[in-house]
Amino acid sequence: MPYSSIPRRGLMLLISSPSGAGKTSLSRRLVADHADLNLSISATTRDPRPGEEDGREYHFVDRSAFDEMIAQDAFLEWANVHEHRYGSPRAPVMEALGMGQDVLFDIDWQGAAQIAEKAPDDVVRVFILPPSMAELSRRLHARAQDREDVIQRRLGRAYGEIERAVDYDYVIINDDYDRAFADLAHIYHAERQKRVRNPGLKTFVQTLLDEQI
Repeated sequence: MPYSSIPRRGLMLLISSPSGAGKTSLSRRLVADHADLNLSISATTRDPRPGEEDGREYHFVDRSAFDEMIAQDAFLEWANVHEHRYGSPRAPVMEALGMGQDVLFDIDWQGAAQIAEKAPDDVVRVFILPPSMAELSRRLHARAQDREDVIQRRLGRAYGEIERAVDYDYVIINDDYDRAFADLAHIYHAERQKRVRNPGLKTFVQTLLDEQI
């Protein structure tokens, strides 16, 4: 039996970090390099921005539809962010896992905690740390994406976010991007090989035991 045909259950890879530590660039690279890994698509009540498509960047829904999904417990996690709501629909993720596909979440610690509570056996949590707060500040300034007051708020929040690293399965210090990516890829590969995520191995092992040579 070819290894690729052995049934497996997918996993949810939850990646968190303070803003500027590198989780988004690491996450996008990991998804690009692995055909069985897809980025979770959230639902949101905000309007699409120019160039965005429903089902690609987000699932765009109105407030009443979102509230109905909350009432039906249809989200793995959800939150209010800047007067809009964002959430991770449960059904498509669980369907993907059942088909052996993995799903990556670029997510804050609150969302990661909600998902881990609802689906602990399917979750792998990785926290990305900066090598120092000074370097985190340098990176945020180098991005030139935010005003100085916004950067200072991000830095202020970073202390509370970093405290949550102890709740994660793995912690990577992103002092060298390529090495941090290699560490993340190794974690992902190892978690895919866990026996509990490969229920088809039981049948494969039995075929080996039954084989006569």
